[in-house]
Amino acid sequence: MSAEQRTLEDGASEIVDAASVEWDVETDVLVAGGGGTGLVAALVASEAPDLQVTVLEKTDEVGGNTSLSTGMIPAAGTRFQREAGIEETPEDMMRDVMEKNGGEADEAMVRRLCTESANLIHYLVDEWDVSLSLVDDFRYPKHSEYRMHAPPGRNGANLVAELRKRVKGASNIELLTNAPVTKLVAEEGAVVGCVAGERREEAIACERVILATDGFAGNKRMVTEWTEGLEDALYFGADGNTGDGIRWGAHLGGELACMDAYQGHASVAYQTGALSTYAVIMNGGIMVNADGERFGDESAGYSEFAVDVLRQPGGVAYELFDERIFRRLEGAFDDFDEAVELGAYVRGDTVAELADRYGFDAAAAEAAVERYNDAVEAGEPDGTGREDGTHVLEPPFYGAEVTGALFHTQGGLVVDEYARVLRADGSIVENLYAGGGTAVGISGHGAGGYLSGNGLTAALGLGRLAGIHARESLAE
Repeated sequence: MSAEQRTLEDGASEIVDAASVEWDVETDVLVAGGGGTGLVAALVASEAPDLQVTVLEKTDEVGGNTSLSTGMIPAAGTRFQREAGIEETPEDMMRDVMEKNGGEADEAMVRRLCTESANLIHYLVDEWDVSLSLVDDFRYPKHSEYRMHAPPGRNGANLVAELRKRVKGASNIELLTNAPVTKLVAEEGAVVGCVAGERREEAIACERVILATDGFAGNKRMVTEWTEGLEDALYFGADGNTGDGIRWGAHLGGELACMDAYQGHASVAYQTGALSTYAVIMNGGIMVNADGERFGDESAGYSEFAVDVLRQPGGVAYELFDERIFRRLEGAFDDFDEAVELGAYVRGDTVAELADRYGFDAAAAEAAVERYNDAVEAGEPDGTGREDGTHVLEPPFYGAEVTGALFHTQGGLVVDEYARVLRADGSIVENLYAGGGTAVGISGHGAGGYLSGNGLTAALGLGRLAGIHARESLAE
């Protein structure tokens, strides 16, 4: 059995008693995982110049799921919003998050992250010169205001590149890749170090451990155990997401919550595997199935709509949009440009031409486009209940064959307002923090509670809070 496919039910503890360990090296703050959570946590902790911070990434590249995302971070009350004439409060953002998750997420944690969201953006920009700008030309489903703050190209890889550069430039941060943490070391329930290494394991003593190993979407055994019907879904996340930190925390008594929660995506190009940004849909595109029929309100959200796509014949659907949308997205999204380069989109003068190319029913699809256009012109909801249409679809058209995919899980360890791991009785697992996919997110249960940006809200937000507490507690 490979370590990457372990589950909590295996009974093999990944915790080592400190009495049995001979330490090889030591550090002050050990960050397990070099994705968005880990990189931000390391930068924050490193602001105490006397602290040594070590980041261990199990794969050969940092970034994790943050690299695969758009890099858009939602935040309410930023100066960038005010400069754009937008007056918003954290309560506004919190309301959207809670409405999307149906009130199933921890309200106190949602409030905490929304309240800290503007501080996160200002911190990254002002303290570390990270390039972020307000996205004010479109909104993802169920966001009531323009609050996304994006890196260049609206590409998470660009955000990670800047964070990595800042980490490498910090004299008291050591960043190692191909250096997986394999076990935690504990003494009387308190974490005092870890065991790490790919070819040769070393025992590393430390004062604080921040778990930034993300979720378990890359571990099919855990996916099968916790999420219904997703074991055969296309996985579009980072390779390192095998549930390690979640298992370690649970073995130490950490409480788990919302383990059935995940973020899906409804528009991954079926043939090329490229992500077709959902901005295609939110700018007025629609989807039909092999019968040429719409099968739901695409604007409900790309996470839950992924399940709807997978339920269609062959597990695929067909995006239909037009030249106006193509030109609007071209050059604005790196993901879109990459999909274009890979041939994910086909152009046709008519819907029937696209139908002939992809094999869906032409007459039904033409009728679907006509009904959608009629609703847009009338300013009324269409037959699916969709009511965000502002432009009719006109020739020439573009199409893409897409499928639903699993991006990342949203369940994990319960943490407090400082990202410290909690047991079921409310006590703290001493010296242990968790963020991103390792900690329970703010999306409630299942796929439907995911509001775009929830992942980075928890990843970078909890990373920052963990870094602050680790740094300040060690200074006491």
